[in-house]
Amino acid sequence: MQLFTREWGEGDRHAVLVHGVMSDSRTWRRVAPALADRGYHVVAVDLRGHGHSPRASEYTAELMAQDIVESVPARPELVIGHSLGGLTASLAVEHLQPKRAVYIDPAFSCPAAGWFQRLLAPAFLRTLARQSAAAIARRNPRWHPADVAIEVESFRAFDPAAIPVVLSPSTMRAPVTMAVPSLVMLADNSFLVKPELAERLKEDGYDVRVVAGSGHVINRDDHDGFMKALEGWI
Repeated sequence: MQLFTREWGEGDRHAVLVHGVMSDSRTWRRVAPALADRGYHVVAVDLRGHGHSPRASEYTAELMAQDIVESVPARPELVIGHSLGGLTASLAVEHLQPKRAVYIDPAFSCPAAGWFQRLLAPAFLRTLARQSAAAIARRNPRWHPADVAIEVESFRAFDPAAIPVVLSPSTMRAPVTMAVPSLVMLADNSFLVKPELAERLKEDGYDVRVVAGSGHVINRDDHDGFMKALEGWI
């Protein structure tokens, strides 16, 4: 599948940006220009079933990773993925072959299990998708109004058929080995990468950094803190 992409900058180094579940490439509206100012040609994708990319008859993390490989330049300097985008980026790196990877509060473990995971979590996402701008702003008081408006639009564009797959415990898993030099940037008290997993990643060679006071969507909660945590990787 050829994914819809947005691009910034004309540098000779490529940076690939991959958003999280129910979002789209506009989540990077501040990050992408900042990278372009540092000499990158930035390419941000809309995953299948998200934003302007096509909906699909099948959704798996592996297919989403394959879509990325087929839709962006090979061997980029940098790939950055948030949440589900972090997971799919980690599955794409073997074929994409970036020089460096950054995983932002990635979906490397499942925050729930059993009956809650099967029944309540999908219902939660469906309820989330119907939220008004006012409700999103209350839930994310640090977000810029532009990000709130984008969230409303991206929720409406998201294909709910993808929900069971993206929430599956078998889908949400950390890489077994580090394929390329990698940074894992975590929200404060991350619910997707718990301390024991963070320690295992450190032992495996990952650079693990926590953005104090940030929620799950770090780049929208604290852009300056997000960019500071990228120091040495961009």
